[in-house]
Amino acid sequence: MIYRYNSPLGPLSYEWDGEVCRHVWLDIHGPENISNDNPVARWLDAYFNGSCTSLPALAEPATSFQATMRQGLLEIPAGEVRTYGELARLLHTSPRAMGQALGANPLPILIPCHRVIAADGLGGFACGVEWKKKLLKFERGF
Repeated sequence: MIYRYNSPLGPLSYEWDGEVCRHVWLDIHGPENISNDNPVARWLDAYFNGSCTSLPALAEPATSFQATMRQGLLEIPAGEVRTYGELARLLHTSPRAMGQALGANPLPILIPCHRVIAADGLGGFACGVEWKKKLLKFERGF
């Protein structure tokens, strides 16, 4: 089921099937099902309150490369960033492959792809650069 979550940065939506979170959209996506009684909503509450908590169960990555990328992203602390090149070197891949995999991340915020920037600026973000700016600014306030 798709749920809406009203974050301090704007509304977002997520798909929770009762077992795993399958997708997060940084906009209103689907009907207005609002629930604060599932693991994703509780994690989002903690995140937006500056608390660390265990991630809810997430859908498996589509590829082994995405699994590796996911782990690399989870190791970047809130409020910090890495460049595409830095993360690519750590994961033994190219910055271009890293950018493509980041763009395919179905779980923004939960898997913090917004923490990866270009060497010469902010870089792109599949959910829009304005969301990337808001998330980075928010996390730096922790």
